[in-house]
Amino acid sequence: MIKHIPILVQVALLSMAVLIPLLRGNKAAKSKGITVALLFISSVFLLILIRDVRDNGAFVYNFGNYESYIGIQYSVNIFSAFMSFFVITLALIIMIFSTKDIDHEISRQSISQYYTLVLILLFSMVGMIFTNDLFNMYVFMEILSLTSCAIISVKSKKENYLAALRYLVLNTIGSLSVLLGIALLYMVSGHLNMSLMGQSISLIWQLYPTNILIATGFMLVGFAIKAAVFPMHIWLPDAHSNAPTPSSALLSSLVVKIYVFAVYKILFDVLGKDIVVGLGIPGVIAVFAASGMLFGSIFAIGQKDIKRMLAYSSVAQIGYIFLGLSLMTEAGLAAGLFHVVSHGLMKTALFLSAGSIIYYRNKRDIRQLDGIGVEMPVTMVVFAIAAMGMIGIPGTNGFMSKLYLSFAVLGAGQPLLLGVILLSSYLNAVYYLPIIISAFLKEPKSKNITMQVEVLPWPMLLALVTVGILCLLTGFYPKLVMDIVTQAAKIFLSA
Repeated sequence: MIKHIPILVQVALLSMAVLIPLLRGNKAAKSKGITVALLFISSVFLLILIRDVRDNGAFVYNFGNYESYIGIQYSVNIFSAFMSFFVITLALIIMIFSTKDIDHEISRQSISQYYTLVLILLFSMVGMIFTNDLFNMYVFMEILSLTSCAIISVKSKKENYLAALRYLVLNTIGSLSVLLGIALLYMVSGHLNMSLMGQSISLIWQLYPTNILIATGFMLVGFAIKAAVFPMHIWLPDAHSNAPTPSSALLSSLVVKIYVFAVYKILFDVLGKDIVVGLGIPGVIAVFAASGMLFGSIFAIGQKDIKRMLAYSSVAQIGYIFLGLSLMTEAGLAAGLFHVVSHGLMKTALFLSAGSIIYYRNKRDIRQLDGIGVEMPVTMVVFAIAAMGMIGIPGTNGFMSKLYLSFAVLGAGQPLLLGVILLSSYLNAVYYLPIIISAFLKEPKSKNITMQVEVLPWPMLLALVTVGILCLLTGFYPKLVMDIVTQAAKIFLSA
């Protein structure tokens, strides 16, 4: 039964996505309840799966008992189980927040459609995490791209349609690039199963180095577009800033990370560390990662819209993840994977806090947030926790991410990259600290305001407090995550 959990979760997500449009009566309320309940149950099942994999080891799941070279195969190890649990649990927190916020964001007629799209989006993300087949990864990737586009355009405004169109065009280019890379790898290996392809390529790569280099280049460019790696990030600021707040949180915290996980699979499960290093790929990744860390922060400094600033911040944070990947060491990979989790929590906290400000005060301009910490103390405390994590203040998960990454770059003999990390952290402080200072230390525009818990709907407050606590918990107890991602790094490097 436990070995079927990945399939059961996906079947449940897809089944409920089909069921929601068939509901009668108060479809909006029913779709909210179904989504939250389903995600809670799924997270419990995936937690059971993590325990089973930890105790009994990794396994592969062959659909229909077909051999791996002709059938669909899922690879379930400690990291894929944990990553799927993280995705579903974080989505659960965002969806709890959305049960009240979404009424403020989109028309009531579109609410049930929105939750259908979210369930399909999560279905595709879980599939991408577990799949051990390149073609099925591509299919799930396309579903993810289309549903991501849809949860942006569900807010019926001109800017949303333009952002969704830009997202669709650029991600289509990325998809075609990935598909061409898959075709070239299939041409030289004769397999689509990642494990079998990896075994084949390890034997023949010296015969076809140019083919493999070109194929890898196409795939990395395609995934870089989808993961918003600088300078291929141009779709992200408009998409993340204009989308409904729950969509912004899903896109920035989870969706772009799934493409990062896909890159890890391609580089290690399909190619292997020796081939990747032999082709000179790590150096190229390091250049783009360092550029993103710096320029993403520089662009964020110039923003006045709070959600747009957070969107550019995501470009910089993706750079941290790829910087860890570029080191090709156990410490570097573990640090990058730790930041996947760390940034997911911090960016969820930041976007939900920004959404609460827009919901409660209808303010998006950073210059209008003077004294808002008095009006919205819970919201701004959660925002401050996550913002200090982005800067790297001790006690936060962001500090631990940067600490692990700093040790990793020094261990790899790359002290110049430590300078990039420190400079990026300084730039983060330049645009996050003024918001915190304005919120708590400046006089509010209205002199008659007294500090009290803001009158937000309880689901929104619950989601905010929960994700804020998780940011602190993973900061004070990083081994909760680090032990798992270290095991994942060992798995990738031994592939």
